[in-house]
Amino acid sequence: MPKDAFSDVSAWVFDLDHTLYPPSARLFDLIEVRMTAYVMAALNVDHAEADRLRKHYWATHGTTLAGLMREHDVDPGPYLTDVHDIPMDSLAPDPVLASQIRQLPGRRIVYTNGCAPYAERVLEARGLGGLFDAIYGVEHADFLPKPDHAAFDTVFRKDGLAPETAAMFEDDARNLKVPHDMGMRTVHVAETRGSGAHIHFHTDDLSQFLSALL
Repeated sequence: MPKDAFSDVSAWVFDLDHTLYPPSARLFDLIEVRMTAYVMAALNVDHAEADRLRKHYWATHGTTLAGLMREHDVDPGPYLTDVHDIPMDSLAPDPVLASQIRQLPGRRIVYTNGCAPYAERVLEARGLGGLFDAIYGVEHADFLPKPDHAAFDTVFRKDGLAPETAAMFEDDARNLKVPHDMGMRTVHVAETRGSGAHIHFHTDDLSQFLSALL
């Protein structure tokens, strides 16, 4: 990995779920249960139909919330509060990752399709609280989800971030297409390597990757 590929990076943008904690924590399993229950209650459908709709929303709109808002005019506030009301006891502090993030030069940012209060809880449980200059949730993107281009535009404009001197770390490969097109360095953080010219680097170990940069 060429270290000099990141030599001019002054803003480091991290996704949250399955990026700053491992998928083995299975937090999203808990969130998915609550999302399905919310869809059942909001639309008065059974479990099987709620699951089908959630898959449709994810494929068509990027997130369950985006689908509910666009197709059923659901209020996002109560939804975000409800589905992220989960325990954090499956997370453990990661002092090595914390040390590496602390050493990154420039601004350190979290940008998630979840909500910012949930992100703050996750970061505290991981021992990463206080390390980031800004935490942006879907509410800061006017409830537009990644990979929507307008979502990135909105968040980065609010932050004052210059994409050409920024890097994006993300587990969902489709969410790296827009950052790549905006001029960012892109890093796919996942066990399985993603494909496509929009992925500059891949790692299945974020700590190891950051260590190589530092």
